[in-house]
Amino acid sequence: MAFHCPGCNELHVIHVGEGPRPKWSWNGNAERPTFKPSILVRGIRDDLYEDDWEEYENQLALGGSERVLSNPKFRTVCHSFVTDGLIRFLNDCTHTLKGQTVPLPDLPGCEGG
Repeated sequence: MAFHCPGCNELHVIHVGEGPRPKWSWNGNAERPTFKPSILVRGIRDDLYEDDWEEYENQLALGGSERVLSNPKFRTVCHSFVTDGLIRFLNDCTHTLKGQTVPLPDLPGCEGG
């Protein structure tokens, strides 16, 4: 499963069903989905300045991706609950929708969602 996140402006993929990956439960409703537990997406900012990239590369060499992801200067965080077709963004998000609840948008390029 995937949904378009308006805070990150990208797709977030949710693994449901059987298999070896971490899984989320899904209520089976494609129109008003609920996924449990919360969805945490961590990444690296894509708007780093030239000096930041050099520091980023140094931090990556010293401690790997966990060291970089632990540094707020480099990381992005999107943490949410999707319940009954609404996305509730938690306060640890680094985007402008933190602390807000918004309707799950249609997938871009898909008629009717």
